Amino acid sequence: MSCRLTYRKLWTLVLVRTGRKRRVKSPSCRIIPPLVEPLVIPRADHSISRDQIDPDALKVLYRLRKFNHVAYLVGGSVRDLLLNREPKDFDVGTSAHPHEVKRLFRNSWIIGRRFRLVHVKFGQKTIEVATFRRQVPTENQTKKTNDPSERRPISRDNTFGTSEEDAFRRDFTINGLFYDIATFSVIDYVGGLADLRNGLIRSIGDPNDRFLEDPVRMLRAVSFAARLGFRLDPLVRRAIRQHRGEIANASPARMIEELYKILRSGVSAQTYRSLLKTGLLTYIAPEIEQAASPNLWKSLKALDSYRTRFTNIPQNLTNAVLLGSLVTPIHPIDLSPHRTRDRKEKGPRISLGQLPIARRDVERLRQLLTLQTRLINPQLPPRAQQAILHRGAFQDAMTWLEIHSKDSDALNRWQTLIANSTPRQSRHNQRRKPRWRGKRKSRPVRS
Repeated sequence: MSCRLTYRKLWTLVLVRTGRKRRVKSPSCRIIPPLVEPLVIPRADHSISRDQIDPDALKVLYRLRKFNHVAYLVGGSVRDLLLNREPKDFDVGTSAHPHEVKRLFRNSWIIGRRFRLVHVKFGQKTIEVATFRRQVPTENQTKKTNDPSERRPISRDNTFGTSEEDAFRRDFTINGLFYDIATFSVIDYVGGLADLRNGLIRSIGDPNDRFLEDPVRMLRAVSFAARLGFRLDPLVRRAIRQHRGEIANASPARMIEELYKILRSGVSAQTYRSLLKTGLLTYIAPEIEQAASPNLWKSLKALDSYRTRFTNIPQNLTNAVLLGSLVTPIHPIDLSPHRTRDRKEKGPRISLGQLPIARRDVERLRQLLTLQTRLINPQLPPRAQQAILHRGAFQDAMTWLEIHSKDSDALNRWQTLIANSTPRQSRHNQRRKPRWRGKRKSRPVRS
């Protein structure tokens, strides 16, 4: 028995038995989007070339195709390639289930609880492979009530479907585009190509429901608009205004991760202004909203300028540097070392709403700020200079000096010193290797 259900209503089946009709609900039915004829752009009509795609991502795509699985490049990588931007990472969508992907790639791991993914590792690089998702059955969807407090986000979603269903499960139309490695064409089920041309951030489906399913999408909408120079769809803007308080219920770990992504994006100042304007910042980090000042925007612009100039070295922007660029204009940092036995009280504290700020990042921030006074001191003895070169926080301190200091002489002096210094052996390498001793000969027994 087969059935087809729409988004808005769960249709019941009508069975005819002995001339009588009775209405029943089939437990095997599943909610799927209405069939949509996709817009398929052939290779000759779009700008994506395989030369622009990461070679390791191509290896994953080709191997999945070799074993008769559908394999698409999905998400932000397709969006960025169509906009002639360099993608940050390359994600793959496939019809293969996670354990099938795991069998094809020995260098892979299955992760995730809400939705299982496969991470294929190539050295330090990770290609994320996700099975196409389907629409969640009614009992697992966000509860439809008039009271937003009674609605709950989806907690588990390990349900697999077709590429069409997966496209309708994504957040925004510009992220719902697929690149087919088999035909080299771009597939659009959701109107994302038109929104790319028009510079519009539009939700797939009702934004009120989508933001209640996952409140972090409101933050992502504002971030995408600032990063790409797009505008928010009026329905999206209205839904953010109505449900912005729901973002306080989002996962704190995901929120702090998204905030660090914004700080690394190169448009952090503009994004945080937009978050302030939409009112989201009130529920994310009220400390920033209350203490927003010209010093904050100046600090974020300096960070964005550094990120724009040095696009190939984002690893220098550690969480400590990013955190300091955001909080030092609004939050005084205690630079005195804390030596207490109580671990809960060890080190300076920084609070940003309910966000979990890692203690190690706060401590590293304190260390790099402490080093600043020594870095700008031209009378520092050579012996002290050599000692600073091998401090754990020295690289972060140099990055901070380059971003936020106006003392170009100090920066040039330390860059010259780094270039002329020889790397010191680590303590592990300095240890003397144990001298090999042959097997001890036993003494002859005297009679």
